[in-house]
Amino acid sequence: MQRTPTHIGIIPDGNRRWATENGFKKSDGYEFGLFSGIRLLRAAKKHNIKEITFYGFTVDNCKRPKPQVAAFSKACCDAVKMIENENVSLFIVGNTQSKCFPRELLPYTEKQPENKTRLKVNFLVNYGWEWDMKNNWASGAIPRIDLVIRWGGMRRLSGFLPLQTVYSDFYIVDDLWPNFKEEHFDAALKWYACQDITLGG
Repeated sequence: MQRTPTHIGIIPDGNRRWATENGFKKSDGYEFGLFSGIRLLRAAKKHNIKEITFYGFTVDNCKRPKPQVAAFSKACCDAVKMIENENVSLFIVGNTQSKCFPRELLPYTEKQPENKTRLKVNFLVNYGWEWDMKNNWASGAIPRIDLVIRWGGMRRLSGFLPLQTVYSDFYIVDDLWPNFKEEHFDAALKWYACQDITLGG
């Protein structure tokens, strides 16, 4: 029987590089990644994935120039509106006490009742691993991640949920996030199916 991950973490990197390569301002790149996220969610449903966690933006990302901070903050808000239309259960985790956390996303920081028929989507907004640790692992309601997929070619986790990714398998897509293709996702699942998952045992 083919092995399928229950919970997949998504690091959607490469928005700014994509914008630069295509003649846009760096701050324009985030909006182009929104439809990639929706296409991925629909692909996950096809494969009966139970849970997806997206990396939105980090506490450290807020050190970037103000136009970029405003752009990725808006993109996260727009993403939430789009995700809501996909019949999923949405939960947001991040530092809500910071001015960088969009106020309109506060209602989504409460965990929804369990619904086994809907794909669960976690969204990290203004998230930081140090913030998480210092706040008694605020992300504790998010379960262990089986597979992390990172777009954009970088080989690092960038602080992505250290508690949940201790035994995660890690797959890299060299293409940039706005260039998402369902084939990227399919290839990651095919690769995962061939891994020897021992969880340290």
